[in-house]
Amino acid sequence: MAEHVIDLATWPRAETFRLFRGFERPHYAITSRADVTRLVTELKPAGVSAYRACIYAIGAGIHAVPALRMRFRGDVVVEHDRVDLSMTVPRADGSFGYGYVGFDPAWAVFDPLCAREIAEAAERDGLGANEGFRDDVAYLSCLPWMDFTGLNNAMPGPDECIPRVSWGRFTDDGNGRHSVAVTIEVHHALVDGRHLGLFYEALQAALDAIEPG
Repeated sequence: MAEHVIDLATWPRAETFRLFRGFERPHYAITSRADVTRLVTELKPAGVSAYRACIYAIGAGIHAVPALRMRFRGDVVVEHDRVDLSMTVPRADGSFGYGYVGFDPAWAVFDPLCAREIAEAAERDGLGANEGFRDDVAYLSCLPWMDFTGLNNAMPGPDECIPRVSWGRFTDDGNGRHSVAVTIEVHHALVDGRHLGLFYEALQAALDAIEPG
């Protein structure tokens, strides 16, 4: 996967980057709701996996926003053309492991790749955690047991700049509409609120565009 270095001399966010790089707690999380009515009422009955559909939509949101694919290594900022999606995969013994799947904007291509990786990760030994050797990933986790209103993640330190995205239980508003809470946690040196607004827009558009196979 290709990456290119951001020229801080011409990058409009360079001053903002330097400001938040010095913060002790530079991460922030935003939770917003995504509409999953069509996913629940049309796609799931047609055989679409809601879990994989959410992974796909989150991947589409991340790839629609360059800031979410930026990482810093010291004072060097890079932008990845593409990042892998690292998702939590439940196992039969109650534990979980991490899977890694490359994102493809075509649902028909992405879905079988994702399904295979989930099945394989469920059978592998060990956690499979990223030990810090790569930053061309985004971390995804599903919490289907609860409908949360906010969430934050354990972070290894203030220089951790890989986005974390979590989603919860699907809920029915009683009027036939279904939604899900989606939280994204990011490093403010790289990502502003405007970027997250674009992320949620792209996520919703991807959910709405999925067609059953």
